[in-house]
Amino acid sequence: MVLKSIIKVSYPVPNYKPISRHSLLVLLAIALAVLLRYGWSPTEAPPAGKVFDTEIERVIQSRASQTWVETNGSVTRLLPDDHEGSAHQRFILRLSSGHTVLVAHNIDLARRVPLRVGDAVRLRGRYEWNDKGGVIHWTHHDPGNPQAGGWLEHSTVRYQ
Repeated sequence: MVLKSIIKVSYPVPNYKPISRHSLLVLLAIALAVLLRYGWSPTEAPPAGKVFDTEIERVIQSRASQTWVETNGSVTRLLPDDHEGSAHQRFILRLSSGHTVLVAHNIDLARRVPLRVGDAVRLRGRYEWNDKGGVIHWTHHDPGNPQAGGWLEHSTVRYQ
């Protein structure tokens, strides 16, 4: 009893009102929505480059095609747009392993990415093996299924 009165006298907390259960649930829901919106998912690994590079290296080594991958790297070369069929912005991406892949980003379905040599890029797309290192395409939304498809991130902006 004496200890309680010492604490109240020694450390007064003016206008202390405990937070309601409803307010706490609202705050937790907002925090979870922010985490989910800005890249965290309880079923995904954190976006570390090595995690992505390990997966794409396995895909490259197995000469797989039609395989969805997430990776990141740096732009080593900007190529002219491909205008056969749908227009594609093209560039060469160097992975941290040293492998390079061609990225073909459909600019009829997604915005052009303002890239320069040396820029960091993170992407999700479909990998197709070829003897030059492979190509990643479908770095855009899928018009037939808005929940599927890929994306390309550059300077914290997502292009899809």
